[in-house]
Amino acid sequence: MTKPASLDWQAAEATTRRLTAQWGADEPGGAVIGFDASGICFTHAAGVESLATFAPFTVDSVVRYASLTKHVFSAMVLAHADIIGLGDPLGQHLPELRSPLADVTVGQALDMSGGLPDTRECLSLLGLSVYTETKAGPLLEYLSRLERLNFGAGTEVSYSNTGYRLIEAALERKGFRFDDFIQREIAEPLGIALKAPDVWNDPVKGLVPGYWNSGENWQLSAAGLHISASGSLTGSARALAIWLQALLDDEGRFAGLLQKLQETRFLADGRPTGYGLGLRNSSLGGHEFVGHGGSHPGYKTYFLLDPETRAGLVVVSNREDTNGYKIALESIAALTGLALPDPAADLGDGFYVTETGPWWIEIKGSTCTYLDADETLYDDGDGWVSSRSASSPLRLRRDGPALVGEAGHAARRFLPAATHAPVPASLSGVWRSDEGAEFTIDNGTVLMGVGPVRQAVTLTALGSGRFLFTLIDGPWVKRVCLHLLGPDLLELVSSRARMIEYRRRT
Repeated sequence: MTKPASLDWQAAEATTRRLTAQWGADEPGGAVIGFDASGICFTHAAGVESLATFAPFTVDSVVRYASLTKHVFSAMVLAHADIIGLGDPLGQHLPELRSPLADVTVGQALDMSGGLPDTRECLSLLGLSVYTETKAGPLLEYLSRLERLNFGAGTEVSYSNTGYRLIEAALERKGFRFDDFIQREIAEPLGIALKAPDVWNDPVKGLVPGYWNSGENWQLSAAGLHISASGSLTGSARALAIWLQALLDDEGRFAGLLQKLQETRFLADGRPTGYGLGLRNSSLGGHEFVGHGGSHPGYKTYFLLDPETRAGLVVVSNREDTNGYKIALESIAALTGLALPDPAADLGDGFYVTETGPWWIEIKGSTCTYLDADETLYDDGDGWVSSRSASSPLRLRRDGPALVGEAGHAARRFLPAATHAPVPASLSGVWRSDEGAEFTIDNGTVLMGVGPVRQAVTLTALGSGRFLFTLIDGPWVKRVCLHLLGPDLLELVSSRARMIEYRRRT
């Protein structure tokens, strides 16, 4: 493993400032903190924390950490190993779950190998907006009715928030609440302010609003989903840095915790993955780092740690367009002198699909979209390209007209898609799910929603009963694969939810 020769904090700060130059003085912004074993080495903040007050964003501005919450909740699970074990099936603690969801283990639910459909993505495929309010109890009842996984547990890795939601519900039944754990075990001992609200509208002291740009102006963000311990934690850049320093210090009550969280996890066939318990491993110039990103509407966060040098970088922002991963990775590269990976060679732009099934990719230069999840591809040597992502792993190479390799650690062979084929008239009709959701297909157009929120979107054929259409939901744009399973049965497939079925209404 390559070891950084020294840490150049001036270069890291200069890189951070360059990559955050778009955080204008009258726009939403963010903060970055670099630190090592000696303490905080630099701070940088720009933009404003509110377009109502135009108060400047600072390292003490409170944001939604989003999925940075995951490793903190995993720490809670490890702290209650006598109550809930990583090898326990979920059904042992939530008996209302049906197989195969009930058979997924706690560890698989946390390490993204469980195949659990993402709750928010399921709701999108049922036509419910990001703004639609949902509560914890009815959501758990909905999940208890599901009888399909995205894939067999332990066979792939694909990002999903649902495992964290389910395990939080199981711990609450035993009397253990996430926010209580945070206050008692982390916030109070470290003297920092952290809070895990249950829903978006719960008041949080100092929380700044999040924003997204509609193309015409900045809009306030909002979300209706009960947040859950997959992404509920709030705090400042400074509070996050103090917590991560405590993990890296590896002493006292936190001794050994970081190692347990980043410990290698394995698929059912024994292959190792790069995603641990709420943490993803990444490599730069042969040196191993660990971190995670977070995304809520209007908020973007990321942190990257080097356990060997005990250095780290924290990025928080209250604007949707922030690329926290890029800021963290390039700043760490400048800090350590390690080379950034080369972008992928040209694979051939266009759409590709597997011979059967709903799996599709689109290549645009060095960007690969797999089931609506965008990933940057990097040169991996010998004709291979890789996403270098532990949570969305892709590794591909060209084989004649095909692209072959792995997506999510599952073997895939993608062929050029027949995107110019017509949409057959036989697809027209009204389609209904068991949950009561409906949409209409009429002359190659999908009509979804009711009244003023009804969307009419065009289907694009991919061949062999696969079609793409695009849904716009506030700050989110989603491409959905409509996959025919039979003359009167189809499924809607996104990256995180691949099992929502609709039948033709007769």
